[in-house]
Amino acid sequence: MPARVFSCLLASESGSLSSAELGERLLISPAAVSGAVRYLSQVHLIARERQPGSRRERYRVHAEVWYEAMTNRDAVLNRWISTFSSGVEAVGPESPAGRRIAESVEFLTFMRNEMAALMERWRTTRRES
Repeated sequence: MPARVFSCLLASESGSLSSAELGERLLISPAAVSGAVRYLSQVHLIARERQPGSRRERYRVHAEVWYEAMTNRDAVLNRWISTFSSGVEAVGPESPAGRRIAESVEFLTFMRNEMAALMERWRTTRRES
């Protein structure tokens, strides 16, 4: 459901829709919309905003949505690295499980470090275009 809601927001003319509009366009219940927008907000793909002069909320795709989403992944990667590092200590680095978990730590650390350089290249590309 989050993918459907996100796609609907991306495809909308303004990039912003109310809960009722999402429900009407996707033929889904208010509860389904609520769950999807909660998840999409948590992963920083959409933002909630108030309609001027109303108590109703609209949901908007972030400007530079993919850049924002990837930038926020650094905190997630750091949590995973920390958790898996504790796991290596818990099972022992020389055990088969410890070696598998350590490889996860190594991969996630590599991804975190590469992501910073990749994001900088993207900013440079955007400035040049």
